[in-house]
Amino acid sequence: MNNGHKWYKTLFSYILITIGVFLMSVSLLYFLAPNTIAPGGVTGFAVVLEKVSKVPIYLTNLAINIPLFLLGAKTLGKDTAIKTLYATFLLSLFLKFLKPTVLTHDFLLSSIFGGVLMGIGLGIVFKFGGTTGGTDLAGSILNKKFPNLSVATFMTMIDFCVVIFAGIVEKNIEISLYSVIAMFVIMKVIDMILEGIGYLKGFYIVTDMPEEVSQRLMVEIDRGVTALKGKGMYTKADKDVLLCVVSRSQFSKVKEIVKEVDPFAFIMVSEMSEVVGEGFTDEKKK
Repeated sequence: MNNGHKWYKTLFSYILITIGVFLMSVSLLYFLAPNTIAPGGVTGFAVVLEKVSKVPIYLTNLAINIPLFLLGAKTLGKDTAIKTLYATFLLSLFLKFLKPTVLTHDFLLSSIFGGVLMGIGLGIVFKFGGTTGGTDLAGSILNKKFPNLSVATFMTMIDFCVVIFAGIVEKNIEISLYSVIAMFVIMKVIDMILEGIGYLKGFYIVTDMPEEVSQRLMVEIDRGVTALKGKGMYTKADKDVLLCVVSRSQFSKVKEIVKEVDPFAFIMVSEMSEVVGEGFTDEKKK
């Protein structure tokens, strides 16, 4: 890939990440926060904390995500780490300078439309190689300390603690229930944006450059790769087939890496209903 094309792809990804973060901000300021709907994660906690203490959402976002980033940056890879830092600061900037507007006081409408916008925004950020920190990073950090529990388990535990917190603060169990609806909508929309419905995806990669592809996958997304022996029945040539299981937020990054290393690689993707093993202990499809 020539430098000009690589520069264009990088610029394009940052433009799309900016759009994704903007949609997340609109979701929070126009739908979720005005109704104290907290769909889990750091932003959900920030929504509830603002209700209790008047601490702005953007400050809580930075105060929690920056330490999480410093603790978990090594698990992200250089490119994703830079994009995550960019998205984190940009989200706080949008939250600070956009004017909050209450579009509806209907909790169900706020949960659905806020969830859709948040899901689209997060999906775009994931698709173009970034994250917004939050429970993804917190789950990864906790998983390293307590490997018997999966990243997904920790993320779910954190999210539901936030949801329950919202109901307690509002003294209204319905707020927690609407927050769960928003969480569900967000997850489903993210899945749609990333072109799949499973939390985990299994990649089967047939390539003439197995060493280069596997090395980049192991370094840049921190996932294991298994080489299987195959044979092309038409050409009668021996082939290496790489097997790699990744989370939904890494889906697009894997395809990008493989195509950069070997544009002629043959890629098959399957949905993983359950994966048990190192890095994926008892991690089931959401």
